[in-house]
Amino acid sequence: MNPNPDTKSVGIIGGGQLAQMLAQSVHHLGIKCTVLDPNEHCCATNEIGQCAQIVASYDDHEALLKLAQTNDVVTYEFENVPGQGAALIAEHSTIHPNPKALSVSQDRLSERSMFTNLGIDVPPYKQIDSLEDLSAALESLGAPAILKARTLGYDGKGQVLISDPSKAQEAWNTLGGVPAILDGFIEFERELSIIATRAADGSIEYYPLSENIHRGGILRLTKAPARNIDDSVAQQARTAIESILKHFEYVGTLAVEYFQIGSGPSAKLLANEIAPRVHNTGHWTIEGAKTSQFENHMRAVLGMPLASADPIGHSAMINLIGNEPRPGALDAMPQAHIHLYGKEPRAGRKIGHITLNAPSESQLDAMLERFTRIVG
Repeated sequence: MNPNPDTKSVGIIGGGQLAQMLAQSVHHLGIKCTVLDPNEHCCATNEIGQCAQIVASYDDHEALLKLAQTNDVVTYEFENVPGQGAALIAEHSTIHPNPKALSVSQDRLSERSMFTNLGIDVPPYKQIDSLEDLSAALESLGAPAILKARTLGYDGKGQVLISDPSKAQEAWNTLGGVPAILDGFIEFERELSIIATRAADGSIEYYPLSENIHRGGILRLTKAPARNIDDSVAQQARTAIESILKHFEYVGTLAVEYFQIGSGPSAKLLANEIAPRVHNTGHWTIEGAKTSQFENHMRAVLGMPLASADPIGHSAMINLIGNEPRPGALDAMPQAHIHLYGKEPRAGRKIGHITLNAPSESQLDAMLERFTRIVG
């Protein structure tokens, strides 16, 4: 356990920007963090994150045990933590969120089955284990459709758009012939997500629905609270995420991504996927909510009371993909909060984000327009 009983400590599997922001969020509470990551130059240990580190692979049992034995609780920052490692920690210490949620989120088929079993609507899909399955599914669902690997997909990776059934063989080869699902094409109004944090006592703090814009499979912009949300849509989102949290006896922060079909009171949400961790669509909460998703996650896993998730005005989060703004570009916009992760710039890589916050939607729109003119 933690050698200093007066100081709470959290072990985090993964040392990327999410671990970095988790550690930052509780620095003012005197909570210490140690990450386990194979990269000795990971984001969480640079001058921004300032975490201690165990340099080891995620399946190193000795290192996982050390992380468990030297911290009060263990959590994780990404879904692809080996299930055996999470289970090992659970045998010797406390790990949140529930490794069962982690396991389900790692397999798209298990994830879709979980949604269905909980009565949560999903897009039409088929299980794909062979080229023959894919051909039959395309006959049933039609084209265009999206072939998605069941595991290890993120930021648009592990997905192939099939525009015509004649492209089945090509798509199957591109994906590598791995187990997959085929999603039927749906015309959605927009992409939404909800984030909530559940404590061990069952209390839940809900963040408002956010609207998300993706390009190339990568999140580019989030606006929160999402606009023109009918009460029935907000209730659908809350009911779904609450059922998932209760199903897993979840402790920590969870995100659920949805497609909105239609508009107004008759609009319907289709659940796409869950993320059993703090999430990119919740980065706006650092400046835009009374308590960030990061701090509430850490409060939950440590058994501390949750704090308010209410929004402060209207916010936007812009991901910095590949490069950061040119030096001095945002000097004229002091209300732009820049978060750099300490990563080397690289095409397609999230190296930071910027948040904007304003008292009204119109003022936020004006800020976004100005930001676009300045940064491009």
